[in-house]
Amino acid sequence: MVCMEAVTRHYRVGGQTIAALDGVSFAVPRGQFTAIVGPSGSGKSTLLNMLGCLDRPDSGRYLLEGVDVSTFDDERASDFRNRRIGFVFQSFHLLPRLSVLENAMLPARFLRGPDPGLAARAHALLDRMGLGRHLRHRPGQLSGGQMQRVAIARALLMTPALLLADEPTGNLDSRSAADVLALLDEVHAQGQTVVLVTHDAEVAARAQRQVGIRDGRIEFDSASA
Repeated sequence: MVCMEAVTRHYRVGGQTIAALDGVSFAVPRGQFTAIVGPSGSGKSTLLNMLGCLDRPDSGRYLLEGVDVSTFDDERASDFRNRRIGFVFQSFHLLPRLSVLENAMLPARFLRGPDPGLAARAHALLDRMGLGRHLRHRPGQLSGGQMQRVAIARALLMTPALLLADEPTGNLDSRSAADVLALLDEVHAQGQTVVLVTHDAEVAARAQRQVGIRDGRIEFDSASA
């Protein structure tokens, strides 16, 4: 499903070159739940951006479903990202003036043509998330856990090949965090490939596999332990 081959990414900061990713190679099989862990500044965010086609490597290759997405231009990467990758963020990224249903339907706005089945899918996903009675509510009327469930529904709308979750419980209380993690477990159990980025060891322990990153390099991989 996911294959990175000797990926490097450098940034210029204050006249210095920083290796955010330094020869990273790893693969994620279809249907696996993988947690990427590491301290601040380790390269987790850069790796997530690379996986989500939000950034390109300076060298190396990134293949998703056998497609070398590292060669895509911005337009093609954007279209591919919208169709094949779902994102769940720590800060939800919901639009406050839109309803729950409208927020869940946001990926449909970027399609080049209509897909009449997406509205029914959005309804079904929100029902599955326990939000069937909140379709017309605005984000400000929801709890943090409910907002994150809307974000998960939005991420799954396009039936993505890959679901990326960036610290998805970071802004939640312990009960809401447990509910969101249970939802991710459920999504994974139904065959979804999930890559979760976290600094929380307890959250990472929910995954089948843990990959540690430090100073832009893979430090450990439980799959090879």
